[in-house]
Amino acid sequence: MKIYTKEDLNNKEISEAFYSVIELEALDSVSKIIEDVKNNKNKALIEYSKSFNDGNFENEKDFLVSENEIEEAYNNTNKDVVESIKKAYKSVLEFAEKQFSCIKEFETKIGESVLGHKIIPLNRVLCYVPGGNYPLPSSCIMTVTPAKVAGVKEIYLTSPKIRPQTIVAAHIAGADKIYKLGGAQAISAFAYGTESILPVDKIVGPGNKYVTFAKKYVYGTCDIDFLAGPSEVLIVADETANPDLISADMLAQSEHDKDARSYLITTSKDLAIKVQKSAEKQLETLKTKEIAQIAFEKSSAIIVNSIDEAIEISNRRAPEHLELMFKDADKFKDKFINYGSLFVGENCAEVFGDYCSGTNHVLPTNMAARYTGGLSVFDFIKILTWQNIDKNMAKDLAKTASKLAEAEGLFAHKLASDLRSL
Repeated sequence: MKIYTKEDLNNKEISEAFYSVIELEALDSVSKIIEDVKNNKNKALIEYSKSFNDGNFENEKDFLVSENEIEEAYNNTNKDVVESIKKAYKSVLEFAEKQFSCIKEFETKIGESVLGHKIIPLNRVLCYVPGGNYPLPSSCIMTVTPAKVAGVKEIYLTSPKIRPQTIVAAHIAGADKIYKLGGAQAISAFAYGTESILPVDKIVGPGNKYVTFAKKYVYGTCDIDFLAGPSEVLIVADETANPDLISADMLAQSEHDKDARSYLITTSKDLAIKVQKSAEKQLETLKTKEIAQIAFEKSSAIIVNSIDEAIEISNRRAPEHLELMFKDADKFKDKFINYGSLFVGENCAEVFGDYCSGTNHVLPTNMAARYTGGLSVFDFIKILTWQNIDKNMAKDLAKTASKLAEAEGLFAHKLASDLRSL
């Protein structure tokens, strides 16, 4: 971890590294895969799954996880893990239900006219769950559960090299169909459809750079949640914070990926040094050291003169996860306005949000928190407006619409308005 001062951020090279937005490079190989699956459907899907060692499928029936395989998955998953999945699901379900209760349909009456909006769930969605470095049953819960609460009619889940615990989590969360597909080929299949796979309205969930670029490529054919990755955490702390907790949380983020990022903004240089030493000690016995150490070495600590300076830097950086570990943090939390998810106080470990506190762990990275929040029930619905205008109101509206249409030079618009004024 490199330690800088706030003044160092005036250095263009350091500032660009700290505030960098990673441009998603165009990957020709991904484009070719997507177009091949789009055109050749199941045949291409089978070939790519074999070539990438994601599944040795003989035919399209092998894409789906069968009822027997679901039963086997339960048998092959530790009972304690199954119970933990159920508890995590319950927490996420309760939070999603509270979120959904915030959305109300409404109508407003103006004379005899009525205007309003209604809430319509999406028809069919795909929840993508990575299966490369680690099995991620938690991502099944985070993606399927809010879709279910929102009332999505068909929820598909897919994961390459799918593990028993992933199948169990998908089943508990309520996925209607569970697939064994992955990579850009899976994104293409569910965006465009194949002989055996129906195209979806939206694709959500995390993935590597190939999956992320594939989501970007198919956006417009279907919707996506957002482009995410690499994972990141930013911790704001003062001299009262526990360096062992901070280093553990930074390493927890670092072990995701060699390109993961961990940041510390603190008013105490002494604390930053202690965090550095603590992380080095924890890395000695960490089973994921090979990945975590590389990512942690890319981490940064910024020494500031006040919490207000920390707030300014944090809001500009817009991190995926934001942890506050300083005195009276709760009094300052509303000043932080750009983050994917907020964790206040040293008891509030970011990993609780990853697994089981109730909030969603599919979050915006790469400074996208400037303009969007994390995955939620709101991603699985459409808010549709409607109106029923009576004759008197139509005559009144026609005067305004006619003038505006004429000003814009759209004379068919003017005609359509004028005819309502007769």
